[in-house]
Amino acid sequence: MEESYNQLKQRLAEVKDLDAIAGLMGWDQQTMMPPRGAGVRAEQMATIARLSHERFTDDEIGRLLNDLTEFEASLLADSDEASLIRVTRRDWNKARRVPTELAAELAHAAASGYEAWITARASSDFAKFLPALERNVEVKRRYIACFEGAPYDVLLDDFEPGLTTGEVSAVFDRLKAGLRPLVERIAARPDAVDDSCLTGDFPSDRQRALVLRIIERFGYNPEGWRLDPTAHPFAQSLATTDIRLTTRYDERNLAMALFGTIHECGHGLYEEGISPSLERTPLAHGCSMALHESQSRLWENLVGRGRPFWRFAFPLLREAFPDHFAAIDDETVYRAVNKMRPSLIRVEADEVTYPLHIILRFELERDLFEGDLSPTDLPDAWNTKMREYLGVEVPDVANGVLQDVHWSAGLFGYFPTYALGTVVAGQIWERVRVDLPELDEQFARGEFLPLREWLREHLHQDGRKFTPKETIARVAGGPIDPEPFLRYVTARVEEFYGG
Repeated sequence: MEESYNQLKQRLAEVKDLDAIAGLMGWDQQTMMPPRGAGVRAEQMATIARLSHERFTDDEIGRLLNDLTEFEASLLADSDEASLIRVTRRDWNKARRVPTELAAELAHAAASGYEAWITARASSDFAKFLPALERNVEVKRRYIACFEGAPYDVLLDDFEPGLTTGEVSAVFDRLKAGLRPLVERIAARPDAVDDSCLTGDFPSDRQRALVLRIIERFGYNPEGWRLDPTAHPFAQSLATTDIRLTTRYDERNLAMALFGTIHECGHGLYEEGISPSLERTPLAHGCSMALHESQSRLWENLVGRGRPFWRFAFPLLREAFPDHFAAIDDETVYRAVNKMRPSLIRVEADEVTYPLHIILRFELERDLFEGDLSPTDLPDAWNTKMREYLGVEVPDVANGVLQDVHWSAGLFGYFPTYALGTVVAGQIWERVRVDLPELDEQFARGEFLPLREWLREHLHQDGRKFTPKETIARVAGGPIDPEPFLRYVTARVEEFYGG
């Protein structure tokens, strides 16, 4: 049994290495690759995807899993060994349904789609993106056909295993009911909060120095991390010791890079906190994208928009931009970063309106794959929902349907996890506040490691050892529940916009 287990681990390590190479190539494409490299890069990424899929779905891995059935039964269910066998068996059975050539086509369409999106967004021309979008939808439909069940359930399972479209819809219906009255209250008092102090002249090199000083307190370490600029911020983990963050600087608006970097750092902390014993295995990754987003949203909003955080961060802000903030105090900045208003851009949205951006995208994706919407319909459908949910008129596709990178890479089913993660972050935060009663005082002193270590102990270290539903129950005490988040944002609206 020990020999079979070691053989399985070695084969899985090779697959993990191939996936890391693909991740590195994707990171490079979005940060450093010259534009003319796009065509060949798509072929390269398709080759890596083909090799990884072939290696993972090999009959020998199935034989080893079968040989290890009794060994698995003899172990504690939460041991690394039993978890590795259990999760690998689930992944292997799923991957075997997908032809290797289709896996390669999916990777090629994603890499090609990214470059088409960059061009189309820059010129605000949906027609330039439409062929790439249609190709991504077509190959994804063929992927869905490999499985049983409702089309969107198949897509959702890639990012949130075990969760159904019906379960997501129930959570989102509750969010819509709870958030839309709050949006109306905010819209009725648009001038209640002044955020003008966040606009001005903020050179990107000084912004970079500022955000690095902040996230270093969270756990960023240049020996194992990077921070680079990109068109659409993301985080990439190549190993627990190799974390790549990206951000986007707006030299007229400080909030974009500040909160974008904190958000991506939350993802990085999750990946770095996974137990080293799981390295180069399928377990060495976040449990699901909703759990991942719970971490980025927790650091971005529940930490980064809190008054205790700004008691620590404001002196750093004033040091970075002394002329701009000379006559401004920390309370003014605290209120400014909590400005709420319906807006066009998801990544710039406040805590209250953000989930509505996600619900909009979820409904469009669901309708697209259930046959109620075609790719050509997306711009008009997008604009209609923005008007209905947020009362916002969309001026062009660059600020509308083309603002996000996800569809260019075929990441259908991903968007719901942003709002689900926001909900789970609210649940985790309520438990954290009980377990760490001195959190506010620690934040004000710039001490964030007690929170990081709590998260590492209760969530990060386990990687994918447990299912998402099991993991949420372990870290938050129950199933996905929007009520803690709704309590939190209601209190925030009352604080800044009145009851």
